[in-house]
Amino acid sequence: MVPKKTGPVLVVGATGYVGGRLVPNLLEQGYQVRAMARSMAKLVNRPWASHTNLEAVEGDVQDLDALRKATAGCWAAFYLVHSMTSASKNFVEADRESARNMVIAAAEWGMERIIYLGGLGRSTDPCLSTHLRSRHEVAQILQSGPVPTTLLRSAMILGSGSASFEMLRYLVDRMPIMFTPHWVHTPVQPISIRNVLGYLMGCLEHDETIGQAYDIGGPDVLTYEGLIQIYAEVAGLKHRRIIPQPFITPRMSALWIHLITPIPASLAQPLVEGLLNQVVCLDTRIQPIIPQELLDSRETIRRALEKTQLQRVEGCWTDAGELHPPEWTQVGDAEYAGGTVMECGYRIRLKATPQEVWEPIVRIGGMTGWYYGERLWKIRGWLDLILGGTALRRGRRASSELYVGDALDFWRVLDLAAPYRLVLLAEMKIPGEAILEFTITPVGPEETELQQLSRFVPKGFTGLAYWYSLYFPHHWLFRGMLRTIARAVGKPILEGPLPYTPELRWTCPIVNRVIED
Repeated sequence: MVPKKTGPVLVVGATGYVGGRLVPNLLEQGYQVRAMARSMAKLVNRPWASHTNLEAVEGDVQDLDALRKATAGCWAAFYLVHSMTSASKNFVEADRESARNMVIAAAEWGMERIIYLGGLGRSTDPCLSTHLRSRHEVAQILQSGPVPTTLLRSAMILGSGSASFEMLRYLVDRMPIMFTPHWVHTPVQPISIRNVLGYLMGCLEHDETIGQAYDIGGPDVLTYEGLIQIYAEVAGLKHRRIIPQPFITPRMSALWIHLITPIPASLAQPLVEGLLNQVVCLDTRIQPIIPQELLDSRETIRRALEKTQLQRVEGCWTDAGELHPPEWTQVGDAEYAGGTVMECGYRIRLKATPQEVWEPIVRIGGMTGWYYGERLWKIRGWLDLILGGTALRRGRRASSELYVGDALDFWRVLDLAAPYRLVLLAEMKIPGEAILEFTITPVGPEETELQQLSRFVPKGFTGLAYWYSLYFPHHWLFRGMLRTIARAVGKPILEGPLPYTPELRWTCPIVNRVIED
């Protein structure tokens, strides 16, 4: 369907879970799209970034000037940003300020409409969770401006990679017996991500939705206990025994979820708090306006599991958030930026092409593992879990595909230039900041050098003690990793592994993308 209106549609939060799926759908339908996110590196690395109808812009919704530039020329906007971390004490005020900025920017340009995805739950409910209350407040701020705002209120969104689905999947897979809070009997009306996208796009094509507020949900109204049992049946698991316990608090639930699933406690707590509230559609006015096949929970879970098992997840809850490259990776003077950079590197030369060497590198982590010392990696993951970190449980979104910003076990992809460079930023609990870089350089006909380099800036004496206590294990581990990666390439080793130390002129690949011959 070719849209009647000209000019771009702005998607604010284009690299988030919903935004990252909405943008390619809009492009497929012929819309001009301006995708806005806080990290340009994440935007340009998406498979749809080179589409002729896409314009990528970098900006933060808390920066009014950046938002003004992003809205210029757009006739409609999808507002898909919201804080979901209780670790940020000022998230309510941040969301409030961001919504006000959107109102100002949209009004100055004279936009036709804003479409906002909020949450279900009665705003008058005194027990409404802080995050749901914040979503209601954002909706009120957007609707108070001169640009009409269409509000879509949903309950939990189910789909491969969504935080709600991943939390459900890990809990049910790993817990045949569950001691749960009383919220397990709370009514809920889940909705498939496919149907969410259908409603969002439909609001562009149906002018009667301008300025309206709608509840959106799937065809099922059930309890969380019922949802757990449906998942178990679809996944081929035995019936789960659920034992509600009145003394279990949301904080206790969040900590338990942190231990059992990849969802950190900071995200689990607002999700759990939201489970205390009844989230059921009170009207169905949108269904005849935007007709579509509403997938029930059973079919939604089946499709999500199928994509997860085939590792064809299009987007993941871990995609959201801003990349924070350490300052010392972006300037030439490391000591000025943050202190002495500790380094440990090895190189190996192979009778292979860069693409042949790249293939095992791009599959690293997740089910593939880290090629050497797997027991040590697992121990390090358990230590990270005990310290409150992410551990190795996040895995990876796809088995052989990486984007900038992707979570990779307890690392995050900081930069990627296939088939020459992969840079990972450490997100495990360590007394300092660290990156792990793989560089692939052609050195002759059918000859390639693979370099693996770890860089670490310690914080205080604890950081120094951490680095030197692992000095010899790191050397042993990296030599072994390069040898194992070389075996995975399946080509002859010409030289190495040998110690490798780069020149001090190195800068972060986000700034310097030049691959030297």
